[in-house]
Amino acid sequence: MELNGKTVVVTGAAQGIGEGLAERFSSEGATVVCSDIDLTGAQQVARAIGGHALECDVSHEDNVKALIETVEDTIAPIDLFCANAGILTFGGFEVPDADWDRIWKINVMSHVWTARHLVPRMLERGGGYIMTTASAAGLLNQPGAAPYGVTKHAAIGFAEWLSLTYGQKGLRVSVLCPQAVRSEMTRGFEDSVASIDGMLEPEDVAQACVETIRDERFLVLPHPEVLEYIRHKAGDYDRWLGGMRKLNQRFIEDT
Repeated sequence: MELNGKTVVVTGAAQGIGEGLAERFSSEGATVVCSDIDLTGAQQVARAIGGHALECDVSHEDNVKALIETVEDTIAPIDLFCANAGILTFGGFEVPDADWDRIWKINVMSHVWTARHLVPRMLERGGGYIMTTASAAGLLNQPGAAPYGVTKHAAIGFAEWLSLTYGQKGLRVSVLCPQAVRSEMTRGFEDSVASIDGMLEPEDVAQACVETIRDERFLVLPHPEVLEYIRHKAGDYDRWLGGMRKLNQRFIEDT
């Protein structure tokens, strides 16, 4: 997909990866709708790029539905929906159920709700594009953060399901899986396990997304090392788990 002339929605657009995506998509000639629970931040980004801003709390289905309906009814049919909003929760099985529920809604169910209310519209038009921001943690897991690793795995699984179910009907799906990217989410964690291969700037991630969307490929891997890690995992799962235990000890147990 070429972005020039397309209508693009970016959730979580007030800062970080979402802001970088909005800026880059606009520079490619797209009309960009910046959506965020932080409406003021989304408005600032939208003003800077000549786009639109809409408030949306993706932890509620009615908000996601309203966002899609508002864009389609008042701006234009959505060509590309970037489901970028997400949160990070640290801890393991001791994390309270309420926190598991919240991260599950934001990191997983928001993608389900987006598809529920947008994919039928796209298919009626002959197709469309959805890009989900997951994480390398969704492919490799995340020491010290079970809720994050589990929900990002689920987000990738749902993106795979969308692609295999509706790909022949014109739906294109990509999933963004970076390691550490400079944002408010990673502030203070510059030396964490996710930064082992360096921390990228949002504009670097946006460049990788544009290239992948143009080629209509599934995985967006701004950190190329991740592809080799996936191969190691698939090639010898037990050896890979041994390596991850060492990472866990290095970055979690000794801190």
